[in-house]
Amino acid sequence: MLAKLHDKAFNDPDWIFEIKWDGYRAIAEIKGNNSRLYSRNGLSFEKNYPIVVDALSNIEHNCILDGEIVALDDSGVPRFQLLQQYGTDADVPLKYYVFDLLSLDGKSTEGLPLSDRKELLKKLLPKDQTIVYCDHVKEDGIDFFNEVKKVGLEGMIAKRWDSTYHENSRGGDWLKIKHMLTDEAVIAGFTAPRGGRKYFGALVLGAFEEGKLKYIGHTGTGFDDKTLKSLYDQLKPLITDTNPFGLKVKVNSPVTWVKPKLVCAIKFTEITSDGNRRHPVFEGLRTDKSPKDVKLEAPVATEKTEPVTAKNSTMKTLPDTGTKKVNFTNTDKIFWPDEGYTKGDVIDYYNRMYKYILPYLKNRPESLKRNPNGINGQFFYHKDAGEHAPDWVETFKVHSESNDKDIDYIVCNDKPTLLYLANLGCIEMNPWNSRTTKPDNPDYCILDLDPSDNNTFDQVVQTALAVKEVLDRAGVESYCKTSGSTGLHVYIPLGAKYDYEQCRQFALIIAQMTNDLVPDFTTLERSLSKRRKDQLYIDYLQNKKGQTLAAAYSIRPKPGATVSTPLDWKEVKFGLDPHQFNINTIQQRVEKKGDLWLPVLKKGIDMRKTLGLL
Repeated sequence: MLAKLHDKAFNDPDWIFEIKWDGYRAIAEIKGNNSRLYSRNGLSFEKNYPIVVDALSNIEHNCILDGEIVALDDSGVPRFQLLQQYGTDADVPLKYYVFDLLSLDGKSTEGLPLSDRKELLKKLLPKDQTIVYCDHVKEDGIDFFNEVKKVGLEGMIAKRWDSTYHENSRGGDWLKIKHMLTDEAVIAGFTAPRGGRKYFGALVLGAFEEGKLKYIGHTGTGFDDKTLKSLYDQLKPLITDTNPFGLKVKVNSPVTWVKPKLVCAIKFTEITSDGNRRHPVFEGLRTDKSPKDVKLEAPVATEKTEPVTAKNSTMKTLPDTGTKKVNFTNTDKIFWPDEGYTKGDVIDYYNRMYKYILPYLKNRPESLKRNPNGINGQFFYHKDAGEHAPDWVETFKVHSESNDKDIDYIVCNDKPTLLYLANLGCIEMNPWNSRTTKPDNPDYCILDLDPSDNNTFDQVVQTALAVKEVLDRAGVESYCKTSGSTGLHVYIPLGAKYDYEQCRQFALIIAQMTNDLVPDFTTLERSLSKRRKDQLYIDYLQNKKGQTLAAAYSIRPKPGATVSTPLDWKEVKFGLDPHQFNINTIQQRVEKKGDLWLPVLKKGIDMRKTLGLL
């Protein structure tokens, strides 16, 4: 039985809600000591997942089960990419979550209501580490979906409680409501590799609409060297002179077409107006799916659908700001329409994360970027604290030569000020690189790796590693974080020992040396009109007094409510997905890993010595 794509979470006493597992859908047939385990299209899973087959033998009845095979990460969250690694990585925990019962002791149960089927299933399954009953909640779909988003799960499945089971039907009694944008895609071709990559550059993707394959985008992200070779070996026999789309598609490089036989899983940020998947990331091949099953879907609403409202907010109570009172307003205003996150969620995030972000805001003038109507509304910049700021808000006076006036920049030194800024509609926090004690001397040097729409994120990663390679030659410790958007930021501690001009010239030298390592797709040309459309800009000009970037642990006004997140260098590798770092995942990450950004504020490099070694 299949699920229709649905647009929003809803509450309804006649429906139940289950986790949408990110794995392989699998049918299990148990008959005595013999068990079969196979995909929707009949592909056997028995050799791939023997641990599941062995566990099925503990079930004492003859039966047919419906469920999903998943692999769990260290946090207990299912990850499809881990499932691809199973067999090569023995430490990957494997589960078969069973959510339906199709037959029991030779009698079909498909005509029974779901309520009866799940009751029988719960009694049938033994307590087991591998075979797990897929539980559900009844009626409260909106609260359940909020929990799904917090944990970072793919989404949820809504099922009508009295529905019967209809094989291969997508009738509307089962609905899938996604938090993360994921999909399947047919591989229609590939482009040539560029730079240091081998085998191929990007996969050209499609999906079927009314029997015809339609182009939906291309992805060059999500591959390591092993995956590139394995996939290329499978694509090579499928090479053809025939364009499977039957018409020209807009791809930046010449395409080697292949017969549309392979299906892959992708995740992406949004669907554009022409139906393309924006920033798709390859997650693995779907051997359980036939290409003809990959069809474009449009969300279908039901009569019971409720609009996204403030009920979706994670903020339960207003924060306590002590004697420094903040008048919180419009906390239920929707800031992220697709996700349902509110202004209150921004305030709640900074209330939870203030002790981590404040060290990177303290004593630094703030350039305020305000999004009072959320990420899709008009934003504006605001520098002067003005007469409406509370009298307890600290400021720093700077004379503006261009405007010939003094500007009182807000300085965020405590939690009440941080929450005051969030209440102004500041989704992101943008501090200076220098502090008020030494305003002309930055604490760090920054290289902002800014890709074009035609660069892959793997190319951003490759550029960051090239920056590190240059700095490693001189024994310089550097630190990397996601921008929270499409790029990466590399920071070099300076300890406020040099002025901005020295800092900028140093950044230019590092940028030039990096460009020498990856010249095929990087540039130092600032002017968009003079750049090729497939070039990543190594921006060294962020090293200027008054220039700002999103601070570490700052939310960004981007789809998914992403956060600019410090990384271990070992995390900076092909397949890195910056969208996994968002307002729901960062607190747990920092509590587990600690603050990876603290060394940025410590003793800086000896620039003269560094340049000599370089």
